[in-house]
Amino acid sequence: MKTPRILAVLFVIAFAFSCKADTRRDLTLADNTPASTPVVSKHYIKVALLLDTSNSMDGLIDQAKAQLWEIVNELSYAKCRNQRPNLQIALYEYGNDGLNSRDGYVRKILGFTEDLDDVSKELFSLTTNGGSEYCGTVIYKSIKQLDWGNDADDLKMIFIAGNEPFTQGKINYKDAAAEAKEKDIVVNTIFCGDYNHGISSKWKDGAQLAYGDYMAINHNQHTVHIASPYDDLILQLNVKLNNTYIPYGRKGRMKIAMQEEQDANAAEYGGANAVSRTVSKSSHLYKNSTWDLVDAEAEEGFSYDKLKKDELPDNLKGKSNAEIKAYVAQQRAERKAIQDEIANLNEKRRNYVANQKKEGDNALESAMVQALRKQAEKKDYKWDE
Repeated sequence: MKTPRILAVLFVIAFAFSCKADTRRDLTLADNTPASTPVVSKHYIKVALLLDTSNSMDGLIDQAKAQLWEIVNELSYAKCRNQRPNLQIALYEYGNDGLNSRDGYVRKILGFTEDLDDVSKELFSLTTNGGSEYCGTVIYKSIKQLDWGNDADDLKMIFIAGNEPFTQGKINYKDAAAEAKEKDIVVNTIFCGDYNHGISSKWKDGAQLAYGDYMAINHNQHTVHIASPYDDLILQLNVKLNNTYIPYGRKGRMKIAMQEEQDANAAEYGGANAVSRTVSKSSHLYKNSTWDLVDAEAEEGFSYDKLKKDELPDNLKGKSNAEIKAYVAQQRAERKAIQDEIANLNEKRRNYVANQKKEGDNALESAMVQALRKQAEKKDYKWDE
């Protein structure tokens, strides 16, 4: 039987070290070869969430949905040498009988992506069934299949949550941990259940071998969302924020509809959670350059000459490049003003919530944030308070 909350835990723990890589024997899997990694100029926080979706894990998934945006917000306050790192999240599920047995009951749902709406969408699509949970297999596959990059300042983390013995499956968790150390990836383990039971079933050992943290949480604990006097104002600003997006290309209309859908999904958990998502959307981590013209224009290599005018919104069709550029600049300025207003209100909200929060609230989120900060400090990351 599995325990809930694995998802949320995985999100926060998603941080890591990065550095040297020795050569070591290579375990072989049929689908384990990522593309060669180019040198990058931007720093990244890379978090791979490995979620148990076997029976009785509904609570875990629910926690992940409910706490995703607060975790993202926590990461948005991080700095590396006075630079704001970008965030990429990858998502795996394992232990579900509906998955292919030849793949070890493991499925890569998303490779590393900066599209947080995609992450939210996939989380809300997860269902439980089964199963057989092979921790070593899913850790090893996530190491081999994902592009972890080669920047020594990147934070690279795996978060795996579950409640079955860590020793199951054909790939030994010790071998998976050795592969993680080669790439300076930290493996954090979250056991859903009794702390000592997690130790005896090797969840703590799995973390320690890859320089990660071991945590045990009460998987039946419900997420606590604390309302603040600033919530209504922030939610009103979310409506204005959405109006600054300029959908373009074949993805445009679909993605702006997804944005609204994920707003609604967040609101299912109450106004305070919808506020957390709005704060995330106002941060530098919420990027939509594949479909929003404002974000796209800021990307290197963008050219108005390459735009397909028939894939622009109706109010821009037939406009010259100069007219389109002026409209984008107007929307950018409006968005910046709204984001600044949200940030100011959020500072007051954070102080209010901190004073209202009780010790033990949101064990998953708290555990992940604690691990995240501890491990990030080793890479000289700092937090805005």
